[in-house]
Amino acid sequence: MSTPVLSVPTKVDRATQAETSRLTPRGPGRHTTQETLQRVARETVAPAKLVIASHREPYQHVRRDGSIRVIRSAGGLASALDSIAQATGATWVALGSGNADRETADATGRVAMPPDKPRYTLQRLWIDSDEVLDAYRRFANGCLWPLCHVVYVRPQFDRDQWEAYREVNRRFAEQILRAVGDEPAIVLLQDYQLALAARMLRDAKPDLSLVLFWHIPWPNAEVFRILPWRRELLDGLLATDLIGFHINYHGFNFMETVARELEVHVDRERSALKRRGHRTYVRSYPIAPDALEIARTADMPTAAQAATSLRRELGIGDARVILGVDRLDYTKGIPERLDAFERVLEQQLPGWDNTVMVQIGVPSRVDLPDYQALQSTVSDRVDQINARFGSPGSPVIHLIIDNLGFDELIPYYVLGDVMAVTSLHDGMNLVAKEYVAARLNDDGVLVLSPYAGASRELEHAIQANPYDIDALAQALSRALTLDRDAQRVRMRALREVVSAHNIYDWGRAMFRDIRRLHLTPEVRTAREAV
Repeated sequence: MSTPVLSVPTKVDRATQAETSRLTPRGPGRHTTQETLQRVARETVAPAKLVIASHREPYQHVRRDGSIRVIRSAGGLASALDSIAQATGATWVALGSGNADRETADATGRVAMPPDKPRYTLQRLWIDSDEVLDAYRRFANGCLWPLCHVVYVRPQFDRDQWEAYREVNRRFAEQILRAVGDEPAIVLLQDYQLALAARMLRDAKPDLSLVLFWHIPWPNAEVFRILPWRRELLDGLLATDLIGFHINYHGFNFMETVARELEVHVDRERSALKRRGHRTYVRSYPIAPDALEIARTADMPTAAQAATSLRRELGIGDARVILGVDRLDYTKGIPERLDAFERVLEQQLPGWDNTVMVQIGVPSRVDLPDYQALQSTVSDRVDQINARFGSPGSPVIHLIIDNLGFDELIPYYVLGDVMAVTSLHDGMNLVAKEYVAARLNDDGVLVLSPYAGASRELEHAIQANPYDIDALAQALSRALTLDRDAQRVRMRALREVVSAHNIYDWGRAMFRDIRRLHLTPEVRTAREAV
């Protein structure tokens, strides 16, 4: 099935924002615009440089059918940080992964982004050894990922993979230093793939201001202590000036872990850790998508047309749609969601009739056995449920395994009457917020796991424990039968939260703390010299 593709405007000017203000209802608090973030970033960063570093790049160049296309990463992290990079004009260091990335970058790996209206520099990093790159990814995704998510998949501890992880972190640090040059700089490191880079950067250039945002959960100290290289990894993180998490609970777990493993002074009043004269502050910053961009795209006539085309191509007519949009990852609770939908059908719970599920599964880490097993499990369960309750040509579950881009997902958000986010453990889960941002008529219902970080903010979602299949089935049934007035009350409240705390608020809060805590390069260096 071909997915309708929308032409998505990258950003909008102030006049356009005023014209479309209805798309993002104002909630309590101060709403940060791109222009506000630009001003705050200039005040904080100048005269230093700003460098962002992440494992995944925001855009790939890929060669298809004899031509080169630019693909915008669909992941919530890459999409959100793209808004920050555009607002600040940063240099973004990331692994090159597209098959045409090299031929579209200059000799140093640099390319201006976004392609239609360049606002920042993407500095691509090349890891030529497939063996090293594979081992690095296996350590990050086969060890740190399950360790931190605590979803009963055993982490794999392999020394060679640890050494590769350390080597790729070293390569990232070298590329960041080349991007910085001799200038003072603030470096924003992203996520668990770069836990060692801060120490390497600090040792090479002590005047850097280093911030790391940890986008996944941080487990309790008892879980983390099984990691053989835990002290070196914690030492790497404590080279930062500021480390951020999505929710306070993960920050508390981190501080407890450090206190148990290393000799540190824990300053609970300031939420800081001091070791060998260096202080690392710990803060929470709930990340959010660019709600205005999503809303504007969903408001385009082509979005509704694309959703209608999807109904026709899927053959679902006027059926209610339960939507799932996930990477094929064992933390997302996809089998549990399928089991709950099966329970709705077999018990004929209210709302069961004329309802289908559309499950988008983005292939993920296909080289790891646990992910291969999950994809097989999901495909088999879909086949079993369709055999029980569907008919030839009319399945009750449509499983779409594809790597869809941001613009391709919007019609699905418009299509879905119910969005099911059933994470077993999640740092935030931006899909939940993206769906809310796209529901311009204040209709639709979000069913949300309490184990997703987003549940702390999205209190008007219907929350259900994904481990309790009966409770999850009841939540889906309730969502399917919620009357329109009740939908509007819930969705309006959710949209106010999502619009009032957007990606620019996230960036503004971090820059505010960098300045308020005196973490800019010149102030930080002077303070620690005393």
